[in-house]
Amino acid sequence: MGFTYKKPEGTAGKSWPAIAIGMFVAFGGVLFGYDTGTISGILAMPFWQDQFSTGYVDSTGHLNVTASQSATIVSILSAGTFFGALTAAPVADAIGRRMGLIASTIVFIFGVILQTAATAIPLFLAGRFFAGFGVGLISAMIPLYQSETAPKWIRGLIVGSYQLAITIGLLLASVVNNSSHDRQDTGCYRIPIAVQFAWAIILIGGLLILPETPRYYIRRDNLPAATKALARIRRLDENNTAIVEELAEIQANHIYEQSLGKATYIDCLKGDLLKRLVTGCLLQSLQQLTGINFIFYYGTQFFKNSGFQNSFIINLITSCVNVGSTLPGLYAIDKWGRRPVLFWGAVGMCVSQFIVAILGTTTTSQDALGNIIVHNLPAQKAAIAFICIYIFFFAASWGPIAWVVTGEIFPLKVRAKSLSMTTASNWMLNWAIAYSTPYLVNYGPGNANLQSKIFFVWGGCCFVCIGFVYFMIYETKGLTLEQVDELYAEVKDARHSIGWVPTITFREIRKGAEEKEHDTEQVETLAVTA
Repeated sequence: MGFTYKKPEGTAGKSWPAIAIGMFVAFGGVLFGYDTGTISGILAMPFWQDQFSTGYVDSTGHLNVTASQSATIVSILSAGTFFGALTAAPVADAIGRRMGLIASTIVFIFGVILQTAATAIPLFLAGRFFAGFGVGLISAMIPLYQSETAPKWIRGLIVGSYQLAITIGLLLASVVNNSSHDRQDTGCYRIPIAVQFAWAIILIGGLLILPETPRYYIRRDNLPAATKALARIRRLDENNTAIVEELAEIQANHIYEQSLGKATYIDCLKGDLLKRLVTGCLLQSLQQLTGINFIFYYGTQFFKNSGFQNSFIINLITSCVNVGSTLPGLYAIDKWGRRPVLFWGAVGMCVSQFIVAILGTTTTSQDALGNIIVHNLPAQKAAIAFICIYIFFFAASWGPIAWVVTGEIFPLKVRAKSLSMTTASNWMLNWAIAYSTPYLVNYGPGNANLQSKIFFVWGGCCFVCIGFVYFMIYETKGLTLEQVDELYAEVKDARHSIGWVPTITFREIRKGAEEKEHDTEQVETLAVTA
């Protein structure tokens, strides 16, 4: 089918409302991206270090946060997001996708209030945990909401736009940090943190007028509400044939799933659902193991420690690259498909990471105090260039597509539960990397002092990504969520999923089951009569 800005011929109704809805809901990614980018700059702010740190005095005469403090402050957000993601499923199934997002944003606002008021690490940590809990809820619900409202022909772009919003959040954080980091008062960190109120209020304001997803209403056996919601999204009359047929297929799929029994978390581990869950969890985990959040959590500090005079400017540059590179990725998702973009993205990341590791290791050394000595400045600049190339490949592939794939491979019956677990795996690895990185990279007693050698680790993980895509990722471009179910049922090897065409609908499956049941009843009736 390929990507096109013009909907395919024969597609009834208007597509722009669903696109606008999905794109706006993606705005929730700004909350995550902005918070991630903010903490990277805050940790390197001299006033914040003097105010919060109990560590050692660095060469500039300011207190510096210890590896332990840095690890705890950064990773506590990821710990909150892990628990938030796991909580997302019962919340989304109980009060709906839309109301769940509103409640999640309120939790995030509470965390921002605590961070803004903090003048010491304990309250700051509490604020980051609650903000993380809200982000975790949001990160699981946004792809869920988007995938359940988006037209199939442009679903990849819409769900992938969540990652674009994350990159925009990172860029906005870099801009604000760069504007406030030289202030010698609490405004240096309170201004960047308090700006998050604006993003949260915008998200809540929009969600108050958006519709609930039709598939959620079908799950709640509320066909009239589902009809009204889908008609509103497609801008068609509720009695339109296209609305009736689309809802009939969704409802038939749901009834078929319900006939197999009530969904529990144990059901996510049975049959091909386990295969899908493993695929989703590994995809989200490997997304983190590519090392992207090392750049955006600790990039400012890393560049500063590597001898660059204005690490904030370099962080701003990498953020700009991240945003710009996501756009071709969104185009490629529905143009070339999930498998090829993920595969070649992993290849590009792998090569770039190893080059950065080799350049950094061979052109720098350390003095007795652990300070980095740069022997070849052009080589260091080349390393920065390859970091940007790595970011390009990530943003154009694994950044957006990880959310797209996990948002579309699960059936309605277990979608919220499975998505909560895949998203939680993302945050679990996010936490592990955020917590361990200072110990792996920094100089000092008990630390590994890897410095640029850390990129060998990320490069090795990117090599694993190549094999994972080849053997595990199914091609789902151009399929409805219900057809993805059929794909997994018929095709056992991901390598054979390319070019697969659906042959039967769930309405036909349900009709066949009803006819069989009717025939059985007739036979039983004749037997009794005889």
